[in-house]
Amino acid sequence: MRLRLAPALIVLAALPGSALAAGPAAPVPEEAAIRLAPHRAVYDLSLARSTGTRAVEGVRGRIVIDFSGDACRGYTMQTRQVTLLDSGESGDRTSDLRSSTFEDGDGTSFRFRTTTILNNKPSPSVDGTAVAASEALKVKLKEPKRDQFQAEGPVLFPIHHMIRLIKAAKAGETTVSAKVFDGSDDGRKVYDTLAVIGRPSAAPAVETERDKPLREGDHAAMRRWPVTLSYFTAGQGERTPIYTLTFDLYEDGVSGRLHLDYGDFAIDGTMSRLDPAKADPKAEACRK
Repeated sequence: MRLRLAPALIVLAALPGSALAAGPAAPVPEEAAIRLAPHRAVYDLSLARSTGTRAVEGVRGRIVIDFSGDACRGYTMQTRQVTLLDSGESGDRTSDLRSSTFEDGDGTSFRFRTTTILNNKPSPSVDGTAVAASEALKVKLKEPKRDQFQAEGPVLFPIHHMIRLIKAAKAGETTVSAKVFDGSDDGRKVYDTLAVIGRPSAAPAVETERDKPLREGDHAAMRRWPVTLSYFTAGQGERTPIYTLTFDLYEDGVSGRLHLDYGDFAIDGTMSRLDPAKADPKAEACRK
């Protein structure tokens, strides 16, 4: 089994219950006021819940996200998720997923590469490019084999999906539905997503056991919103999400209080380190 992590974690939409509201995908909004903070974040993983006949008994691991860029030069994200699942029924399982993406500043082109090692056995890499237009998404794959396909649009890439969520949260919107392509799995899937956004808060976090770096410095009093992000296989009618991610979304794009729900089990991600990037003169010039 592959544990899938939404690249939208740094900027990281969801559901009332388990039904996805039908409707057109949200358009890419004007993003001039949205400035995402380049940073490196580390999250330690632990088991939050386990049910079913083949229950997971323990989880260890770590997510590391390196995010950089801006609207002028585009956005780069490096993600690594190492997860060890302990199960008496099915045995121990180890997943090492590494993802590298680049998304241009206007959200029209996307490059992606993902490698995965499952129980010390490499899986075929996924490598490709995508171009988004108002009427369709066009994807070209180099690996695991050369191929191309297209899907009806509009479709958002991960960073601009996040920008859409922050924009909606600031405007007081409570739901956002959009089609999203992030190059994950086999690089051929476009997901339906639905986001539910809660009320904002700027008060210091009450829970002291989690996300210590977010209870210090600028983030201690920064505005944030509780968000649930569910991914669905494309289609119509009521569907069960492939998985659901809940988190606190800070207005600079950093995420805290991660909770990944895979159905039979759920994982918590606790931020153990947050390293803001040094000021970049080129980025400052871009903002002017």
